[in-house]
Amino acid sequence: MNHQDRITIEPNKRAGKPCIRGLRITVYDILDYLAGGMSVEEVLEDFPDLERDDILAALAFAADRERRIYSPSAA
Repeated sequence: MNHQDRITIEPNKRAGKPCIRGLRITVYDILDYLAGGMSVEEVLEDFPDLERDDILAALAFAADRERRIYSPSAA
């Protein structure tokens, strides 16, 4: 999953937080819903503008960010 096609960062939208395809739904929002126990299907039902690939992109973005934070070169 290439999250760069779906994750956008705009300084004037949601304080520059990573969002999904220019929407006002942040990566953090999606991760928070999933961590809170919502299923992918429930998130998609609650946010009809989202697509399954958006959720996968949010997960890939978070994984990539964690990988960069904890990479040996960052130590």
